[in-house]
Amino acid sequence: MKNNNPYYAVIFTSTHSENTEGYTDMAIQMEILAKAQDGFLGIESARDTIGITVSYWKSLDAITNWKQQSDHLIAQQKGRQDWYSWYNVRICKVEREYEFVKD
Repeated sequence: MKNNNPYYAVIFTSTHSENTEGYTDMAIQMEILAKAQDGFLGIESARDTIGITVSYWKSLDAITNWKQQSDHLIAQQKGRQDWYSWYNVRICKVEREYEFVKD
């Protein structure tokens, strides 16, 4: 994701509980919904022993609006009740970025 202006990253790190029924379908739906939100810039995700999902946003207001989106609120509640044994959320301002791509 190339961006010359500062933007924000929401880093969601988690471990699953024993009950993950419905998790994958909800995760897919939340990604589709997030991509439709004003201020959404992108998403990256990986899961092994722990899961890390980083979503990128234009502003803190965009992040707040996403956190309060009604379907996302339902997913958050379901996550706390069933899917996660632990999670941590970090909101960071990205001042600059660079990357390496091997040819």
